[in-house]
Amino acid sequence: MLHLSCMEKSFLWGAATSAHQVEGNNTHNDWWAWEQQTAGIKCSGRASDHYHRFKEDFALARSLGHNAHRLSLEWSRIEPERGQLYQPALAHYREVLEELKRQRLTSFVTLHHFTNPLWLAEAGGWERRESVELFANYVKMVVENLGDLVDFWVTINEPVVYALEAYWHKRWPPQKRSAPAVWQVVRHMAAAHRRAYQIIHRAWVGARVGLAKHLIAYSAKQTFKDYWFNHYFFTLVGEKQDFIGVNYYFADQDKLGGGPKSDIGWPIYPAGLTQVLLYMKRYKLPIYITENGLADVRDSQRADFIRDHLRAVEAAQAQGVDVRGYLHWSLLDSFEWDKGFEPRFGLIEVDRATMERRIRPSAYVYKAIIESAKSQ
Repeated sequence: MLHLSCMEKSFLWGAATSAHQVEGNNTHNDWWAWEQQTAGIKCSGRASDHYHRFKEDFALARSLGHNAHRLSLEWSRIEPERGQLYQPALAHYREVLEELKRQRLTSFVTLHHFTNPLWLAEAGGWERRESVELFANYVKMVVENLGDLVDFWVTINEPVVYALEAYWHKRWPPQKRSAPAVWQVVRHMAAAHRRAYQIIHRAWVGARVGLAKHLIAYSAKQTFKDYWFNHYFFTLVGEKQDFIGVNYYFADQDKLGGGPKSDIGWPIYPAGLTQVLLYMKRYKLPIYITENGLADVRDSQRADFIRDHLRAVEAAQAQGVDVRGYLHWSLLDSFEWDKGFEPRFGLIEVDRATMERRIRPSAYVYKAIIESAKSQ
């Protein structure tokens, strides 16, 4: 069992999801349209049916000792047509956030997690400068209608990953390969974050606003990759962040000499989490692990993965890194983008035919760690 000597009783423990990956039937966004049109891509369909089962899912999270949960709002539900506020969607998300309060789960609410309203995508998406103000208008809608229920705001999830996957690697919509487009998208997303930060803070004094940044542990010789992938976005954001959300999954292959891998071939390298947390120490902000997990359908590696990565968090804390929470990816098995449903990241297994939830053994290991830490 972990000693977790560096973790305060106020430490936040939980798991994460994102709207398109778990809700089901997000029919007004670019991903849904792309799924229907692209050969070889699985359709998200009902996903994990979280849209209808969120109360059950939050109750399960609470039963596993969680005191925090990260989720995202689906922009295309809230604004299915440009400038059109869809009240039933806001009412639904209000019910979702109220349920988190009832379950005593601190909320991390992500405003953009890879998907865009179809109308935005068809008008050029994040390549266009106008996307900054369009995102700002959406943020205003959310802040005015739901802001009283949000504990932490995560403006944008993994902006550099989004730009590279969609505009360089051609794995995600709109499947372009353009270096200028990558540059534009990253800069526009940074500007959108800055605008969102201002909007939220004007509405809510004391709001906590950050972003979720995917970080990779690079070898010492990979200084350019480290700067471009891990730090460049923070130079664009500047001081407009109250905390940093760290998403960590693996180290760059150049750093590794073999070793265990997840079901989708991602190397398992817990020491890399200590390394990237030390990268972030320079920004002198509180840090929350907003994603960390692995695809493991047999649940044979997940318990050790959690233990080892929490030890890596402790190692960073011992060196002065202010880590205040850990949110495992993910609470549920979900739609893993271009990889479909085969990768199983969930603490809770979802039966694709019946939508039945089954808690995996590793989730109970995580629960025991949480209970041990809280008792110290």
